[in-house]
Amino acid sequence: MRMERVDWPGDILSLVAQEASALVELLCEQNSGVLDRIFALVEPKTLDHRQSLTNTRDRVSAIVDYFKSSDRNSCRRFLTIVYQYSENIPLLLETTLVSIAGYTPGTNFNHTCETVESSPSPYVKRPRLDHLQSYMDALKSMVLQKYESVAQAVVKDIRLEDTWVYLRHRNPPRGKDRTIQPQASLDNHEGEESEHKVSVESLLKTTSRVVTLLGQAGSGKTLLVHCLGRDWAEGSFPSIHLLFLLEFRQLNLISRDLSLKELLFLFYPAGDDDEEQSDAVFEFILSNPEKVCFIFDGYDEFRAKLTHPEKLESINDPNKPLPLTDLLSGLCSRRFLPDCTVLVTCRPRDVTDMFGSPGFITCELQGFDRLGVKEYAEQYFHKKGDELKKKAVNLLTNNRHLLSMSHVPGLCHICCVCMEHLFSSDGTDLQLPTSLTQIYMQILLAFLKRINGGVVSGTSPLQRYRSKIVEMSQLALKGLEESTIVFMDTDASPELQEFGVKSGILSCVKLTREDGSSGYGFTFMHLTMQEFLAALHLMTSQNITESQLKKKLNLKTRWTTKIDPKSVFTDSLHVYVCGLAAEACKSSLVQLKGTEGITAWVQKRQATVRNVLLGFAGSTSQTGPKIVELCRCAHETQDAKLARAIGSRPQFELRNIRLNAVDMDSLAFVTAAADQNVCLDIGGCSIDPDCLEILPSFKNVDHLIFISGGLTDVGAAKLARALKDCPHITHLNVSDNSLNDEGITEIAETLCRLPNIVSVLMGKNSISTDGILTLVERMSACNSVQKVHVEANKDISLFFSQSSDKVCENTDLNNTEEPKNVMLKQCNINVSNVISLCNKLGGFSYITLVDLSNNSLGNKGLKKILDLLPKLGMIQEINVSENGVDMDGVVMLASALCNQKNLRKVDASENGKKKLVLWFDTSRRHNSRQLTPNVTGIHLHKKLSLTRSDIKPVYMTKLCKQLVKCENLLDIEFSHLKLSNESVEKLMLILPEMSSLQLLNLSHVDLSTNGALLLIRSLADCQRVTAVELRHQAEAFIKFVPEKAEAAICKLTEYKLCKSNVEKLSRILENCPRLSELDLSHNLLHDEGVKCFVDYLPKLKISSSVSLTGNQITQVGALHLVNSMNTCEKVVAVEVSLGVEDQSLIKFVQEHVNGKTLRLRECSFEVIHLKKLVEIVNRCPRLLTLELSSNSLHSQGLFSLLDSLVELSTIQTVKLRSNGLSSEQIEYFVKKLSSCHQHRDTRIEEPWLTGNAVASLIAKCLNLQPHIKEISVNRASINIITEGNSSPRSTFVGHSENFSPALQSISFDDCDIEGQHLAPLTLPIQKCHALQDLRFSQLKVDRKGADFFSAVIPFLRNLRNLTLDLKGAAEDEVATLMEALPKTTSFESLSLSQLVLGDHGATVLERALQSVPNLKSINLSQCSGWTAARGRDLVRGLVQCVSLAEIRLDSVILDEEGITILAQGFSRLTSLRRLSLNKIRVVTSETFVNGTGILCLLASFKGFRQMEEIELESWRIGDSGTYELVKYIPSWTELVKLSLSDNNVTDQAGEKLLAALSHCRVLQKLQLSKNQLGQASAAKLAQVVPLLPQLSELNLSENQFGQQGSMSLCEGLMSMKALKILHLTSIGSSDLVGVASSLKHCPSIEDVSLSWNLCDDSLARTLAEILPLCTKLKRLDLEANNITTAGATVIAKCLPSCPSIEVIRLWRNPITKEDENLKDQRLNFSSV
Repeated sequence: MRMERVDWPGDILSLVAQEASALVELLCEQNSGVLDRIFALVEPKTLDHRQSLTNTRDRVSAIVDYFKSSDRNSCRRFLTIVYQYSENIPLLLETTLVSIAGYTPGTNFNHTCETVESSPSPYVKRPRLDHLQSYMDALKSMVLQKYESVAQAVVKDIRLEDTWVYLRHRNPPRGKDRTIQPQASLDNHEGEESEHKVSVESLLKTTSRVVTLLGQAGSGKTLLVHCLGRDWAEGSFPSIHLLFLLEFRQLNLISRDLSLKELLFLFYPAGDDDEEQSDAVFEFILSNPEKVCFIFDGYDEFRAKLTHPEKLESINDPNKPLPLTDLLSGLCSRRFLPDCTVLVTCRPRDVTDMFGSPGFITCELQGFDRLGVKEYAEQYFHKKGDELKKKAVNLLTNNRHLLSMSHVPGLCHICCVCMEHLFSSDGTDLQLPTSLTQIYMQILLAFLKRINGGVVSGTSPLQRYRSKIVEMSQLALKGLEESTIVFMDTDASPELQEFGVKSGILSCVKLTREDGSSGYGFTFMHLTMQEFLAALHLMTSQNITESQLKKKLNLKTRWTTKIDPKSVFTDSLHVYVCGLAAEACKSSLVQLKGTEGITAWVQKRQATVRNVLLGFAGSTSQTGPKIVELCRCAHETQDAKLARAIGSRPQFELRNIRLNAVDMDSLAFVTAAADQNVCLDIGGCSIDPDCLEILPSFKNVDHLIFISGGLTDVGAAKLARALKDCPHITHLNVSDNSLNDEGITEIAETLCRLPNIVSVLMGKNSISTDGILTLVERMSACNSVQKVHVEANKDISLFFSQSSDKVCENTDLNNTEEPKNVMLKQCNINVSNVISLCNKLGGFSYITLVDLSNNSLGNKGLKKILDLLPKLGMIQEINVSENGVDMDGVVMLASALCNQKNLRKVDASENGKKKLVLWFDTSRRHNSRQLTPNVTGIHLHKKLSLTRSDIKPVYMTKLCKQLVKCENLLDIEFSHLKLSNESVEKLMLILPEMSSLQLLNLSHVDLSTNGALLLIRSLADCQRVTAVELRHQAEAFIKFVPEKAEAAICKLTEYKLCKSNVEKLSRILENCPRLSELDLSHNLLHDEGVKCFVDYLPKLKISSSVSLTGNQITQVGALHLVNSMNTCEKVVAVEVSLGVEDQSLIKFVQEHVNGKTLRLRECSFEVIHLKKLVEIVNRCPRLLTLELSSNSLHSQGLFSLLDSLVELSTIQTVKLRSNGLSSEQIEYFVKKLSSCHQHRDTRIEEPWLTGNAVASLIAKCLNLQPHIKEISVNRASINIITEGNSSPRSTFVGHSENFSPALQSISFDDCDIEGQHLAPLTLPIQKCHALQDLRFSQLKVDRKGADFFSAVIPFLRNLRNLTLDLKGAAEDEVATLMEALPKTTSFESLSLSQLVLGDHGATVLERALQSVPNLKSINLSQCSGWTAARGRDLVRGLVQCVSLAEIRLDSVILDEEGITILAQGFSRLTSLRRLSLNKIRVVTSETFVNGTGILCLLASFKGFRQMEEIELESWRIGDSGTYELVKYIPSWTELVKLSLSDNNVTDQAGEKLLAALSHCRVLQKLQLSKNQLGQASAAKLAQVVPLLPQLSELNLSENQFGQQGSMSLCEGLMSMKALKILHLTSIGSSDLVGVASSLKHCPSIEDVSLSWNLCDDSLARTLAEILPLCTKLKRLDLEANNITTAGATVIAKCLPSCPSIEVIRLWRNPITKEDENLKDQRLNFSSV
C-alpha cells in the first residue's frame, strides 16, 4: 500500500501543550538513544541549558516545554521521533501520534534514519491501531443506521444545541423519593439541589459522569439519544472514541448471563466476527474508560430493576458473565469502568432506580412552549396547503385543551395527525376533541382511514374493521398484563400484523436475539396507543366483568420507591378507561360492540366507571399525586357532577411532583366546577412556565401557593400576565423559588390590578437591595397595600386591605385611609441608599411604621433618617435596630428628642447596637381625639430608654447635658445595665437641672450600695423628687413633680445594708423634711441594724410610715420596734409579724397623737420576751389598740400581760386571734375585764369557737360580765363590746334574779349553731330586757330551736330589730316562730329571708303584721311555700304597714292579682325609701306577659318621693317599662341605688333613662347589666356621669357597646373620682386599652372586671402602666380574654409596685401558668 499524507485538523502546538504530561511520563521511561534523537532537534544554545539539568525528569520537561513554543514543523518532527522510537506508548496517545506523524493506519513505513536496536519496529503497532480504527468506523456506521431508522417520520430537524433540558447536580433522594424534587437556586440554600438549563448537546461535552435523562412518554428521549449518536458519528464529540447505544426493549430479550464484552459485541459485533479485533477494542475499553460512552435508552421499558450496588459482588474479571441487571447496575453505579460516560433515559417515576455515584446528575427534557407547538405544527402541515396549515396552527395554539396536550412533543404530533384527520373529513360541523382519550379515538379513525388509501365509504371505520380492532385491543391488553411491548411473529396472525402495519397502528422492528441472530417483531406505534386499545377492550368486552373493570381503576401515585414493582407502561390505562366513560365516546363504543340494543350496556359500563370515581372523590385520605390523577380522570370523563364532587374539598395540596399542562388543565376543569373557593397548593411542584397561562381558568381558586417550584424571572413574567385575568385571587405564595429582582418586580406590578388580593408571600428568593427599593416604589403606588415586610431573602410579605372604609385604631378618626407599614430588615441598606429609600417611601400616602432593623446605616445613615423620614407626616415608628449605631449615635438621638417636636420616644439597648426604635407623635391624630386637650406642644410626653448598656461617665455627662435642654415632659429609662459610682455621680450633678424630668427608671440596674445611697441623696438635692424607689437589680425609679414636692417616698429594698450603711442613710434622710414613707424591706438589717435605725428614728421627719419587712429579725428586733412607740413621739402604730409573712411596719402621724396601736403576729414570744413586752407596754400610756395573733402565748406570760392590759385604762380595743386560747382562759380574760369599768371592744378568734362550744361560752360571758353591750359571733370569732359603769360591782350581788344586763345587741352569723345548741342561752337572753337587736343567720332550726325563740322573744319587750334567716325549719316549726314574733309598738324591722312559710305560716305572719303598726322594714326575700290565695293575703297584710320605709321581696312567687294588690298598696306607702323586687316570679296571664301588668306596677311608683334604692332585676320591662319608669326618676333626687339588670332595655330607652338619672345627684350604685345597650347609651352615659359625683359602683356587663361605645366610656371614666367598682364583662369590644388607661383618673377604684372581651396583650401592657397608679385597687378580673404568657408577664412585673392588689383573675387565657415569671400568688388561674 502507498503511504498517504494526513494533515492534523487541529493546532499541533496546542495538542503538545494538551498532552504535555503524558509525553513527559512516556519519555522518562525511554532509553538514552530515544532522548538523543530528540535532543538533536534542539538548537545548540538552548540544548546546553537543558542538558545542564541533572534530573532526567527536569530535562525531559524542559524539552517538552521547548517544543510547546516552537514552530509547527519542529513540533511535527519531534512527535514523529516520539512515535517511531518510543516503546509502550499508551493507545490513546499512539492514536493521536500516528495521525500527527503524517501516516494513515495500515501503510508501509520506510525511514532513512539510523535504526536503534532497542527501538521496536513501527510495524508492530499497526495491527492494534488498525483494529480500533476499523471498529470505530463500523460502529459509527451502525449508529448512523439506527438514527436513520428512528428519524424516518421526524417532521423537523433536531438541533441538539437548541434543545434544552433542566440539569440538576444532586443524587436522587432515598426512601420514599419524590419523583421530581423542588428546584430552587436562590442563595444556594444548604441541602437543596441546584437546577439550570443546558442544551442536550452539552450532556456529552463533559465525560466521565453518569447522566439520567428524564422525560415523560412522548417527550422525545429516544429520538434525542439517537441524534446524539448521529452527532458523535459525525465527529461532534472528539473526546469520546467509542459510543454504544443500547435499547432496553432489546435487552428484554436476553435471559442469560453475559459479560460486558459479550453484551457489546452482541449488538455491535466486530467485522466478520474478528476475535482479534474484538480483543483489541475491549482492551482499549478497559484501558481507556474515559474515552467510552454507553447510552441505555428506555429504562422505563425494561422489565426488571437494576440491582442495588450494595448487593453487587466485587467484579475483578471483566470477562465474567453476569445477570443483565447486575451488569448494567455496575456500569451505572461506576463499580467498574468508573471513568466511562453513561447516559440513561427513563421516565421521571423510574429515577429512583438510578443509584447515585460521583458525578451523577439528572436532567429533564423540556416540553414544547407555545412557540414550539406553533413551529412544529407549521412544519407538519408545511406541504399540506397554506389554508389547512393556517387553520390547524390557529386551532392548536388558541384552543386551551389542545394546546395543553401539545406541550409533550409526542402528543403534539398526535394532535397534528388528529387535526389533519378532522379537517379532511366530510361535514362542516367540526367537533373538536376535549380530552386525550377523544384525541386517541380520532387517531384510531385516522389510522383506519389509511387502509383504503383514504377512500371513505358509507360505513363507519369502527364498524368496518370491528373484528380487527377487537383482536388488536385484546392483544394490547394481553401485552399490558404481561409487560410485553415487543411482540413476536407468533403472537398475532399474519393478517392482523398486516392490518396493523398498513394502518400504522403497529410498527415492524428488527430484533437481535441473545444468540446473536437477527429477526423481526412488531410493537404498537407507541406505548400510549397500546394502553388506549387495552382500555377500549376493557370497555367493550363482555368477558370483562364489572369487578375486573373496577380493579383497573386504582389511582396511580407519582411518588415512587425502590420497592415499587416495575412497570414498562405509562400507567395511563385508567385514564383512557375514564375517557371512554365520557358521553362523547358512547357512540364509538356502541359501534365497536355492533349488536342490537347494546346502548344500555355501554351506558351501564360508563356509569360504573363514573361511580368508582365518585367514590374516590369522597375520600379525604388521597395524597397530592392521586388527587391529580383523579382530576385527570374527571377531565377525561368531562362529567360536571364528578368534577363538582372532587372540587368540594377546600384545599388541593399537591407537593413535589411534576405538573404538566394536561394536569393543570384537569385541575382547572375540576376547580371551576366547585361550589366554593378553594386553595391550590402546588408547593415544590415543577411546572413549565407556559402552564401558568392556564391559571385564569381556575375560576374558584382564591389561594395560590407556589413555593419551591423553581420559578424564574421568565416564569414570573408569565405568572404576572396570567394573574391579570385572575381577579378572584386573595392569597399568593411564591416563596422559595428562583426569582430575581426582575421577576419579583413583575409580580409586584400586577398586584394593584387584583381587587381581592389580601396577602402575597415572596420570601426565599434572590432579591438585591436595589430590587427591594424598587419593590417599595411599586407598592407605594398601590393604595390597598397595608404592610410591606422584607427580611433579607428569607421573607418578603405583602398585605393588602380589601375594604377602604375601615378605621384603624390610634389614628385620625376622620381619616378613612388605612395606615401602611414598611419593614425592610437585613436588606443591606446603608447611608448611600437612604435618600433613595426616603423618596420611595414618600410615595405612600399614609405610612405609620418603617422598620429598617438589621441594616448598615451607622450613625451617618441614622442622621439622614432623622432628617428625612419624619417629614412624611403620619409616621409613628421608625425601627433602626442593629444598624451599627454606637453611643455617639445615642447622644445624637437624645439631642433630636429634645429638638424635634414630633419625636416623642427613643428606645435603645446595648449602647444603640441592638434595639433602637424611634416613636413619633402626629399632631393630626392628637387634634382629632379631643379627650385630652393639652397633649400637644410643650405638654407632649417624651421618653429616652437606654437598656442593657454600659454608660461610661463621659457619655453619662453628654447624655444628661443634651436632655437638660428638653422642654417637654420627659421620662428617662436606664434599665438592665451596670452603672458605676462615677456614672451615678455624673448623673446626680445634672439631675437637679432637668426641670422637665418626670421619671428616671433605673430598674434592674447593677448598682452598688453606695451608688444607691447617692441616688437617695436626690431627695435632699432636688425638691421636685416625689419618690425614690430602688430595688436591687429589680424595679427601681425616681419620680418627679413639676414644682416642689409636698411629700416624698423613699424605698430601698433588697440591698445588704450593714450598720455603717444604715447610719449613712439616716444622715442623708435627716436632710429630707418632706419624707412621708420609708421602705427598707429585705435589706438583711437583722436585730442590730433595726436597733441602729430605731435610735435614729426620732431625728427623721417621716410623716406616714416605715417598713422594715423581711430583715430577718428575731423577737429581740421585734421588741426594738415596739419600743419605738416610747422613744419616738410621732409613732402611732407598730405592726410586727415574724411568721411566713414577715412584716414590720411603723406608722406615724404628722400632728397630735391621739392613741397608738400595737399588732404582733406569729412572734412566738417566750416568757422573757413577754415580760419585756409588758414592761414596754406599761411605759406607753396612750396605747389604744392591742392585737396579738398566732403567737402561741404561754399561760404564765399571758396572765401577766392581761393584768397589765387591765391596768392600762387607755386601751379600748383588744384583738386576740388564733393564739391557742382555751375556753377557761377566755372566761378568765372576760372576768378580768369586768373589774375595769370602761368601754372596751374585745375580739377573740379561735378555730374551735363554733356550735355548742361558742353558745356555752357566750352564756358564761353573759353571766360573768354585766357590762356587755354587744355580742356578735361570726364563724369562729367573738366580738364583745363592754360599756363603762361607775356603780360598784357589789350593787348586783345577791340580786341576780332581778338583774337586767345592759346587752342591746346579740348576733350569731354562720357559726355552725343548731337549734339544740341554744338551750344554755335561754335564761341569759331572757334577762336581757334592754336587748334591741337579735340576729340569727344561717341557723339550722329544729323543734328545739323553735321552742328557744318562742321562749325568748316574748321577754324582749324592747326588741326593735329581728333577723331570722333560718334554714331547715319544718312548717309547724315555722308556724311556732311566727306565733312568737314581737307584737309591740317599738318593733321596727323584720327579716325572714329563705323561710318556707307555708300557708299556715303566711297566715300567722299576716296577722302578726297587723300588730306592729310602726314596722319600717321587712325582708321576705326567697320566702316560699304559700298558695296564690295566701300570697295575696300576705301582701294585703304587708301593705297595711303604712310606716314601711324598706320592702325586700326578691325571688318570691305571686300571681297577677297579688302584684295588683301590691301595686295598689304602694300608693299608701308614702314613706317607702328602699324597694327590692329582684327576680319576682309571677304566675302570669297573657295580659301580664304583654306588659300591661308590669306597666301598672311601675305606674304605682308615682307616689314615691323619697326613694333611695330601687332594684328591679330580671323583670324584662323592656323599653315601654323603661319609659314609664323614666317619668318618675327625675323626682327621686335622693336616689342612691338603681338596679335594672336583665330588663331588655335598648339604646333608645337607655338614652332616656340615663338622661333622667342626671337629676339624681347623690346616686352611688348603678347596675344596668344584661341589657341591649349600645354605642348611643355609652355616649349618653359619658355626658351624665360628670353630674353624678358620688357614683361608686357601675355595672354595665353583657351589653354590646362595641369599640366606639368603649371609647365613649373612656371619656366618662375620666370624671368618676368616687368610682370603686366597675364591671365591664362581655361588652362587645376587644379593644379596652382606652378604658384601662382611663382608670388612672379613678383614684378610688377597688374592683374592676374586664372579663370575656377577647382582649389581647395590648390591654395587658396598658394595665401594667396604670396599675401602680391605682393605689386602692384590690381585684382585677381578666378572665376569658386573649392575653398570652408575655402579656401576663408584663402585668406580673408591675405587681411589686401594687401592694393593694389582692387578686388578678387570668383564667381562660392562653397563658403558661408554670412560667417562672408568674409565681406571684395574686395571679389566679383557676375558675374560682
